[in-house]
Amino acid sequence: MAGNQKFPSDLLLVAGLVILMDIFVLIPVLSGSLIRTAIGLPLILFLPGYALIAMLFPEKNGLEGMERIALSVAMSVSVVSLIGFALSYTSWGIKEMPLITSVSIFTLIMLATAYVRRNYLPADRKFEVPFRALAHTLLSGIMGEPESKTEKNLRMILALSFLILMVTGVYVILVPQDKEPYTEFYILGPNGTANNYKTDYIQGESGTYFIGITNNEHRTMDYTMEVRLKNQSLPLPENLQHIKIANNKTLVEPLEVTPSVEGKNMKLEFLLFNETEKNIPYKDLRLWINVGEEV
Repeated sequence: MAGNQKFPSDLLLVAGLVILMDIFVLIPVLSGSLIRTAIGLPLILFLPGYALIAMLFPEKNGLEGMERIALSVAMSVSVVSLIGFALSYTSWGIKEMPLITSVSIFTLIMLATAYVRRNYLPADRKFEVPFRALAHTLLSGIMGEPESKTEKNLRMILALSFLILMVTGVYVILVPQDKEPYTEFYILGPNGTANNYKTDYIQGESGTYFIGITNNEHRTMDYTMEVRLKNQSLPLPENLQHIKIANNKTLVEPLEVTPSVEGKNMKLEFLLFNETEKNIPYKDLRLWINVGEEV
């Protein structure tokens, strides 16, 4: 006979954490939050395994509490690994969004199945996590009447430590932590991807590259650029000679290069200078090109 239809609190908590993690991944404003990391770790390391174990062992006498926790961690690692392995054979690949989506769907399916299986058991045989009893025991241990002065002091230290932990956690979450400033400098091929670079030329022929610069310096930056072939500067358009980019902005501009000399395995250098150092390149990239006579 099916038991009480109330959704078990442990399954409800796991489902809530999964949905909360998905929200923090899908909403761009929240995707960079540290809360995402705090929720994401259980999603990968505990929740899928817990849902699977809850489905396999719906009875309270099936596994002890510590056994469930240990198996949940072990099974989570196995489940996520298998899902990643399966994704590697799909067009999505092992990327963040497909992996989190797949793990979330698997976890929710296991939770739904565990709910159904528990409901076919009598109430006295269903596994459940006694959250209220655990919370009552914890509060009684902290707030109850101490038996000695030493015990009272220990409880005060425990309460103070918990308060400090909470304040620190709130500070870390709410106060943004500035990352180390840096600039991204890259070259793309004619199709806008990091491949198929033109490296073989005929004398007088031109090739097109796309220059990409992303400013993560926490302020607006002024850059200058230079392109050299065998240590000789090549002409550049005005928009790439002096470049101004606001913080967290990216510039991608086409650059047509016409080699000025013939030769094999010649070093074509793309040099980026920042506003404080004009002689030493801040970033540098290079390609090796061949330039020959027209047949």
